[in-house]
Amino acid sequence: MHPEHPDIESPYAWRRLCACFALMTIGGSGMYSVFVVLPLLQKEFGVTRAEASIPWLLTTLGFGFGGILVGKIADRRGVFLPELVGVFFLAAGFVAAAQAQTLWHFALIQGIVIAMLGSAASFAPLIGDISHWFSKRRGMAMAICVSGNLAAGAVWPPILQYFFDRVGWRATFVGTGIACLVLMLPLVFMLRKQSPVGEAVRSASAGKEDERPLGFKPPVLQAVLAFAGFCCCLAMAVPQVHIVAYCGDLGYGALRGAQMLSLMLGAGIVSRVLMGWMSDKIGGLRTVLLGSVLQCASLAFFVPFDSVGSLYVLSMLFGFFGGGIVPAYTLIVREYFSPAQAGGRIGVILMTAQLGMGLGGWIGGWIFDRTGSYQAAFAFGVGANIVNIGIVLWLMARAGIDFGADLQRVLRPNRPGKALIGS
Repeated sequence: MHPEHPDIESPYAWRRLCACFALMTIGGSGMYSVFVVLPLLQKEFGVTRAEASIPWLLTTLGFGFGGILVGKIADRRGVFLPELVGVFFLAAGFVAAAQAQTLWHFALIQGIVIAMLGSAASFAPLIGDISHWFSKRRGMAMAICVSGNLAAGAVWPPILQYFFDRVGWRATFVGTGIACLVLMLPLVFMLRKQSPVGEAVRSASAGKEDERPLGFKPPVLQAVLAFAGFCCCLAMAVPQVHIVAYCGDLGYGALRGAQMLSLMLGAGIVSRVLMGWMSDKIGGLRTVLLGSVLQCASLAFFVPFDSVGSLYVLSMLFGFFGGGIVPAYTLIVREYFSPAQAGGRIGVILMTAQLGMGLGGWIGGWIFDRTGSYQAAFAFGVGANIVNIGIVLWLMARAGIDFGADLQRVLRPNRPGKALIGS
């Protein structure tokens, strides 16, 4: 039994984590369907690559704003009702999108009904909720939960591409909506139990709001973290959003592109679990820095290499190196802000991250339309990633973290020194 609450770190907490992971995996269909349908929308509606990326931009905006809204509701009311309502909107949105007759009709349904009112409930609120059910293993639990979003990216693109090729995207969307309703409802009813964040935790959190984490007022630190996540996801979006179309342009076929996307996001699942474990050992800021540097390096290799073999390898490396960054940001929120406001604050961080994903995908298409190549788009992503790394190094300096000393301890592990956590 945990001293704070009997359900923390309990078998029930692990069952709840499994349910959250499954909900996030299924609910993520509302996001990743756009990746695969992008070339079909461009062909059917006769639009440019940048215009065909508009549904993805609206998806990220809706997903982000919906995460804040539902996160704040979940902080006050619990996650059960928001999840229940979100399932019905997600299913209805897929069916409605299948009837769209124009690109804008599709984009609005995708952004408002599927993303903001549907899929958003299966992301930020679940991360905030699961953070209350773990203490010692909080970083790993949050990372496993967030991995459901990447599991969705690994599972849904090849499935959707398979059915797109056989029955068309409209019939596939209808079937996906029905599948989401049937699969998600039983999982939602596993979340009826209220979070262990009670009066004692809320009282302890009240004083925390008067503090100045890293020397900032809480809203300022949140804004800085949000901008760092925004820059990181600008870079992350270019390969994720355009890998299917890129493979089509190179003559490798959309199916290979869907496989690369699946590999990219599947590798991210492994990365998130490993980095979640690591963040419990070294803290969120160091974990974000490590992931950002490795993501930047792997993204840079997309510029000179475009053979089918190299793209498979780079997709795997990019997913593995960048996959653990997002859960590390959510852990930073729990390290420096009130746990009673976890859902709302995590929602803000994830909203700006999703905005970065949306704009990164659109900018990638815009650059392609003007250059006829994705090399300049990949270079743009590298630049955005470098900005993110600079911000994280600045925050580490304000936290009193000596990156040079950390690196020296890694390179010379037998040399005595302080442990990483708390140094």
